[in-house]
Amino acid sequence: MDRPMQTKRSFIIGAAATLATPLVVGAQEAPDRNSSSFITQDWQDHFSTLGNGAILADITSRALHYWGADGSYRLYPSSVPMSEDLTRRGYSQIVRKRVGPTWTPTQSMRERDPSLPVMMDAGPGNPLGTHAMYLDWPAYLIHGTHDTRKIGRQSSSGCIGLYNDHIAELFAVVETGTQVRLL
Repeated sequence: MDRPMQTKRSFIIGAAATLATPLVVGAQEAPDRNSSSFITQDWQDHFSTLGNGAILADITSRALHYWGADGSYRLYPSSVPMSEDLTRRGYSQIVRKRVGPTWTPTQSMRERDPSLPVMMDAGPGNPLGTHAMYLDWPAYLIHGTHDTRKIGRQSSSGCIGLYNDHIAELFAVVETGTQVRLL
């Protein structure tokens, strides 16, 4: 089985998945959750074939599961939408990938917070982090974040967020056309 490179924020995949909490100076305490929330999933429970790979974003457990075309498996902690009305569930696919994404807040985001910029270039302040993978649903992405406090929390306006090192790792193996399910 292909195992992801282990970092201090990576999961160890095997009989049990264990999360090593990242050290973030000045960050809020991690949510009161334990690693048993992050259970290994079977792709066959969600997809009819693996095709060129599959991604399952589990909103409830705040985890993203990835299966490669060869059956390899990776599991990442994620941020999820702040509320149910911002959450979209169902099947989608990756239609575009971008390193150094720019960010354009949606109209509803700007209505909630008029101080948001019209557009933000790639860089440390950009909420999309270092890499983004766009779904076929407008304005829904799987992307990185520079704010590591968001991972494991309900903190997005609809997207699935990963640590920047995790999105870079996933970005390298995910192909355009990869099937995605938000559950």
